[in-house]
Amino acid sequence: MFDTMTMTKVLGGLCGTLLVFMLGGWAAELIYVGAGSHDEDHAQGYLVEVPEADTGPVEEVVEVTFEEAFAVADASAGEGVFRNCRSCHALAEGENGVGPHLYDVVGRDIDAVAGYNYSGALEEAADVWTPENLYAFLEDPQGWAPGTAMGYRGLPDPADRANLIAYLASNPGS
Repeated sequence: MFDTMTMTKVLGGLCGTLLVFMLGGWAAELIYVGAGSHDEDHAQGYLVEVPEADTGPVEEVVEVTFEEAFAVADASAGEGVFRNCRSCHALAEGENGVGPHLYDVVGRDIDAVAGYNYSGALEEAADVWTPENLYAFLEDPQGWAPGTAMGYRGLPDPADRANLIAYLASNPGS
């Protein structure tokens, strides 16, 4: 079935294809790099000069204290923030989820929910969920109580934290 002519055609086709690819690479190098520019000092591409933009005065980041944030806290806005917590926590007393229920949590002992296995990290951090402790914990749970089982990354906005605490304090079991 295979004769000498068939093998010659197959070998010629492979050599022709290889030749086309080699010539294509050579032509692309001439077009994009340039002829005779294989030295190391030659930069490939074009340098576009961009004038430095005047960014103006740098705004200073103002740290908001707990007292300032809590003084203007809005419990109704905290209800919206609670959506972040709802997947793991419930507000009804005795309804533990992945995390303990948050019924009447403000002012409660940290390990007060019966039947919930708290991590030792929370118990070492503080005794009572005061508004200040909740504020610090909600900012960075792992930073406030290293080793805590809570995997949430925290609420970076001070207003969100204060609103959530106001909501939990005003609406313990809705």
